[in-house]
Amino acid sequence: MSTPPPLIPEQRQRELMRLLRGAGALSIRHLASSLGVSHMTVRRDIATLEDEGLVDAVQGGVRLREHTGVEPPRERDSRAALELPRKEAVARRAAALITDDMTVFIDAGTTCQALVPHLTSRRGLTVVTNDFFTVSALFAHPAIEVIHTGGVVDAASGSSSGALAAATISAMTLDLAILSTGTWDTSHGLTSPELDKVVLKRAVLDAATSGALVADSTKYGTAERFRVVPLDALDVIVSDAELPESAAAAIADMGVELWTATD
Repeated sequence: MSTPPPLIPEQRQRELMRLLRGAGALSIRHLASSLGVSHMTVRRDIATLEDEGLVDAVQGGVRLREHTGVEPPRERDSRAALELPRKEAVARRAAALITDDMTVFIDAGTTCQALVPHLTSRRGLTVVTNDFFTVSALFAHPAIEVIHTGGVVDAASGSSSGALAAATISAMTLDLAILSTGTWDTSHGLTSPELDKVVLKRAVLDAATSGALVADSTKYGTAERFRVVPLDALDVIVSDAELPESAAAAIADMGVELWTATD
């Protein structure tokens, strides 16, 4: 079988823009792998698109400029650009949790959304999510069945939550729940500043056979006013190598698996 000819720059840049419209922001490493070119080639394409006013280069990656197509809200956009390689490494490691024929809940957030490119090879997959941008990214993959929870919309994060979303989840049986959080530690577990998110996350874990947290180490050691669940309510935590050793030891003592992402 012959190898397809390489894309010319114009074709490659169109494909780069297509990938960005699905994710909002991506790392240079991810784009180089997806496009089958070197990091230097990706950087040149980014520079060209930036000159055209279509994208903004960020450290380690690139994001869509505000006026181009569908873009994450400002709060989410800034989080997507921050620690982008770390988030993608965590998502890449967490993708191993998802196998063929699963019904899996994928929570809102930039790390969870970074799972999407790793799902396309799965067969018989159903993704349940409260994240509008994950839904949008999955439009290009019709083989994956997608169910949105509905609920009260949070425009700042591009997601929904609350009792209506929880009711959708309560009518389902999930094989796996993949949760995100902005704050977590071994003393307080997962916490949230919003009760609507607490209600949904608890419903998701109740409906799931197993539960996992994806959260990079920059979010560890902080807590918000509402507790979601303790860490020992989870089966797996996926984080990065910068997580403090004391936290890793405490997680092990709880009987929770800790999966560490590498760059």
